[in-house]
Amino acid sequence: MLMIWHETSSAAPPAWWFVSLAFLGAAYAAALTLRVLAYLALCVRRPRDLRRRYGAWAVVTGPTSGIGRAVALELARRGVNLVLVDLDAANLEEIAGTIRSRHGVRTKAVVFDLSLVSTAKGDEPLRRLREAVEGLDVGVLVNNAGVGRPGMMFLHEADVEAWVRMMRVNLWAVTEVTAAVLPGMVERGRGAVVNIGSASSEAMPSFPLCTMYGATKRYVAKFSRSLHVEYASKGIHVQCQAPFFVATRMVAGLDEDMRLSPFTVSPDAYARAAVGWIGHGGALCSPSVRHRLLWCLTAAVPESVLDWFVLRSHLAISKLPKRIEAWE
Repeated sequence: MLMIWHETSSAAPPAWWFVSLAFLGAAYAAALTLRVLAYLALCVRRPRDLRRRYGAWAVVTGPTSGIGRAVALELARRGVNLVLVDLDAANLEEIAGTIRSRHGVRTKAVVFDLSLVSTAKGDEPLRRLREAVEGLDVGVLVNNAGVGRPGMMFLHEADVEAWVRMMRVNLWAVTEVTAAVLPGMVERGRGAVVNIGSASSEAMPSFPLCTMYGATKRYVAKFSRSLHVEYASKGIHVQCQAPFFVATRMVAGLDEDMRLSPFTVSPDAYARAAVGWIGHGGALCSPSVRHRLLWCLTAAVPESVLDWFVLRSHLAISKLPKRIEAWE
């Protein structure tokens, strides 16, 4: 009896078991292959004529430095007129002059400290923004302006007013500016809204010591996804772009400290990819090929390992004053 039991227990599993596993494996591989091919197809497609598809004007917040400046210049290179929104009049004048001299498009400047949104002092600049876009064929909105300060510190170490300022810029300003531009897009039956989020909230399970920043960017992703579904039938494409490291002042040195500099792209390189993705893909994307590769790598790492790595890296960075100047 023992021999019979042993022979029975060691018998090969039924053939249907292997067939089922093979089918599931093939289906997963096919789905993954299709996603990769679709992404590559988007990367090599012909650039879209944004003026013809959406309209002659674009609104860009935070266009005086970093990603915002590069995106504004890339839109202008493609022949799109620009409404530039920033808090510093002198910087706005400089970027507007650069855009006109290089690309010959029209510009409008709106001085607006977005940290004053939803306060009494923010009502007047918001009114000026609405007046600036009234009557214009605004087809693209890029909500780029964002605040990373305070960062690289524990929640209880930062001043409450600093958190509130971050939330006003990263949450409320995105909402208010979008609400100011959307009515015209709805009326014309076309438009594209691009909200600059962060891979820190989408590809990473946590972002310790930069908790509020990651949390505000998570709002941007959910806000974008919901509007994408809400306005698709009205001809408006809403998208959250979630980059990893772009070589701006905010992330100066962070990529090196976290040993991720090979995945860092320049603002100009990111802008070319970002503008090329306007109107393509779903509600969430990471336009840079390098960033997409890093996203795939993080997806293969257990969340507990990512949590440990990011916390350890940020703790080390927090002890280096030169590395946190942009976060204070």
